[in-house]
Amino acid sequence: MRSFFEIDVFVRFCETDAAGHVNNASYFFYLEEARMKFFKEIGIDKFKKKQNFNFIVASTKCDFIKQAYSGQMLRLNARVSKIGKKSFVLEHEIKCAKTRELVAVGSTVLVCFDYDRQESIHMPQELAAELDKYLV
Repeated sequence: MRSFFEIDVFVRFCETDAAGHVNNASYFFYLEEARMKFFKEIGIDKFKKKQNFNFIVASTKCDFIKQAYSGQMLRLNARVSKIGKKSFVLEHEIKCAKTRELVAVGSTVLVCFDYDRQESIHMPQELAAELDKYLV
């Protein structure tokens, strides 16, 4: 049983700001990249095809601990901290890949959503079981 999923992200110059560090908005792109690769890892498409649903982001946040810079390699992890009937919470740590120093922490609340009916729906049990493998 795995408890987290990890990816590396290279910080590009265009993701920095006038202060020379990674712009606060860029961190949300990193969180999204980790989330999308996590979904691929768990085979999310097979669950979405079985039951007509997708996810909607209900909440996302990021707390900044240290600065990151262009050219730096960051290591992001994703782990599930809560599984509800209709939603789950993904938590992230962003660290310097070289030093392992914590750069930022973030979280995202994702809700199973039927876009045709415009309402939240219950999470498929098979999906909850797959997410449970990453529950901490």
